Amino acid sequence: MSPIRILLVDDHTLFRSGVRALLQRQTDIEIAGEAGEGSEALKLIRSLKPDLVLLDLNMPGLSGLEVLKLALEENPQQAIIMLTLSEDSRDLMVALQTGARGYLLKNSNVDYLVNAIRMVATGGTAIQPEMAGSLAAGLRQMRKEEQEPEEKEHLTAREKEVLKLVAAGQSNKEIARALDIGESTVKFHIQSILRKLNLTSRVQAAVYAAQGKGEV
Repeated sequence: MSPIRILLVDDHTLFRSGVRALLQRQTDIEIAGEAGEGSEALKLIRSLKPDLVLLDLNMPGLSGLEVLKLALEENPQQAIIMLTLSEDSRDLMVALQTGARGYLLKNSNVDYLVNAIRMVATGGTAIQPEMAGSLAAGLRQMRKEEQEPEEKEHLTAREKEVLKLVAAGQSNKEIARALDIGESTVKFHIQSILRKLNLTSRVQAAVYAAQGKGEV
């Protein structure tokens, strides 16, 4: 199996060096390149086509959120994890709404970071456990502002099973294998779950379930 090719984007050279040193110990991860600012990051994303980008939030010039938005406009399938010091729920919500597949804090331990990279690289999602409460609060506030009920409809038994596996960070392929159904069926169930719960991404669905709301 080919290693997961990573692009590191952070304006702090010492931090990049530390992350690079930690990740290079993993046999299934390869550092494809590094960038210290946003415009350079976009050029490298285009030229290197990494499997996954570890992207800082706050950088001079183009911010991490701007890089995220522009990169996904060019390639909606690009896997990007925000790796940041920010515990601001607004940053979290904007990053996930824009399309980040993960949101991790820079104080994450090495094992968690490595597992998150593997999870996202295979189609899953990852969010810092400490940020789950902030995301749940953000979702509630969004519903309140939109004057929408928390749930539009009840989930079916199969949708609950799918939601549980989404919350575990499993990819569509893994869910299909676990439930002995097709990947297209998994996609259909996830779309139905998002519609019924008034959510916009599988990351939000995962947090919804992790907050103990999967029994709907």
